[in-house]
Formats: sequence, structure tokens, C-alpha cells
Amino acid sequence: MGELSEFSFSVRAFLRAYRWWRIDPVPWAPLEKPLAECRLALVSSAGFVLRDQQPFDESVRGGDVSFRRIPKDVDVSDLVDTHPSGAFDHTGLSRDPNVAFPLDRVRELAESGRVGSLARTHLSFMGSITAPGRLVRDTAPEVASSLVHDSVDVALLVPV
Repeated sequence: MGELSEFSFSVRAFLRAYRWWRIDPVPWAPLEKPLAECRLALVSSAGFVLRDQQPFDESVRGGDVSFRRIPKDVDVSDLVDTHPSGAFDHTGLSRDPNVAFPLDRVRELAESGRVGSLARTHLSFMGSITAPGRLVRDTAPEVASSLVHDSVDVALLVPV
């Protein structure tokens, strides 16, 4: 884990002043069947888009709360990093998108039988959403409905 001192002054100041949301109780849904029988979807805040998709809009105050659907059969080398944060080094994301969108790894899990199957589409969000109210109110219900429609049992959340 990194130290706060590793960040720039402006990032440290932002983190100290940010009003963090506290969610209590934490929502939890127990797994009702073995993972080997479950359909899994990736949900990442790495800000990846496909080359033909609209990039996330950095000008939206509080953060762009939209999401992009990423087909399960996409080549991860076709993912484009559009995450606006300068608070971390993007080199790893560029070299191997699996670092933050581990699609190749979950394919391996499905092929080996450790996971039952993969969702038809996975979801990519832009991180650095500093005003999550719209995300919770507007985007989350749409995403939940989409996952239910695709019979997803497990969502692997990959925060960036």
C-alpha cells in the first residue's frame, strides 16, 4: 500500500479535504450457488473504452458517471485508457489492460471451470468520480438492471 506522502501536494490536499461517503450497513448478498456455476461480470473504474466508443468526458463536474459496455470476446489490446487521474502512473494500464480490466484472467477462470461462465458484456466506468450522487441515483439502477438481464450472479469489482 502506498503512503500519502507519495502523492503530489495537490492530491494530498484534495484527499484530506474530500468528504468521503460512509455506507452503513454495507450492502451484501451472499452467493447462493458455487462459483463454478455462476456467471461473472467485470465492473472496473479504470476508464477503459473501445477505440470506437466515446471517451469519458473529463469536463463533467464531479465526474462522468456514464459507463461503457465491453464485449466478453474483445481483445484487451483494443481497450483505450481514458482515465483522467494524474494521481497514479498509467504505464501498467497501457502495457497490460488486464492490470485493471482482467478479462483474459476471468476467461481463464471460465475455461478451467472455476467460474461457470462470463457475462456477454462487462462494464467500464471512469474513476475519480468525486460527486457520486448521480452515479448512485441514476447509473447504478441501470447497471443493476443490465446485470440482472444478463443473468449475472457475481460482479468482480476492480477499483482503480
